[in-house]
Amino acid sequence: MERFSTGIDELDKKLSGGYPGEKVILITGVAGSGKTIFGIHFLYRSCLEGKKCMMIATEETPEDILYQASLLGHDLKPYYESGQLLIERIFENRSERIGQTRVGFKPETFEIELPNLVELVPEDTKCLVIDNVGVFALRISTRKLRDQLDGMNYLLRKKRCTTLLIMDEAAYNMSQQLAEYTAYGSIRLLVKENAYLGKMERYLNISKMRSTPISPDMSVFEITPEGIKIRESGGTELVD
Repeated sequence: MERFSTGIDELDKKLSGGYPGEKVILITGVAGSGKTIFGIHFLYRSCLEGKKCMMIATEETPEDILYQASLLGHDLKPYYESGQLLIERIFENRSERIGQTRVGFKPETFEIELPNLVELVPEDTKCLVIDNVGVFALRISTRKLRDQLDGMNYLLRKKRCTTLLIMDEAAYNMSQQLAEYTAYGSIRLLVKENAYLGKMERYLNISKMRSTPISPDMSVFEITPEGIKIRESGGTELVD
């Protein structure tokens, strides 16, 4: 199976070379755990390797994403300007819809279902990040969300696109964690207190990755000016 680099060397080693190619991988975590940064790493490395990439952003503008990437030493701007990296402005579309609703338009007029997002993805796209799919889980039933996730995953596989689905922890739990069942792999990010050190730390757990031997142990990672750095947790105790 072809592997696509995560953009994080230590994570590539844990995943036998990277994310399984042409599959859908779920990234979940609380606010501030680094979900979007994992997406930025993936896009930057893929752009460096000459792949056509895309981000569908539901909560941030392209300018926000490019600026955040620059703070990590990952300059995505040249790839965005050349068209190698596309950033779909769903954030502005959502903001406009909310504004129109306040002056009399019906919300359902502006709803987008998850499978429809695939229509935005050009055929030559190799790497895709959707951040955050959690916003689509707030107004529909769990059953409908499962159907939409399954439909979107099927369409993405047909496009042969390696995809990161980023989902916030609140939506992930509200939807009974069903997104994990539809994805080929799942990585969960946590922010918890390390009782041994007496400080808050970020943790990574690879809860599922088909076709890949993985360890159930959690790893500590840090967000540095050079991006994400992963180290082993060393078995230290976490406080729930």
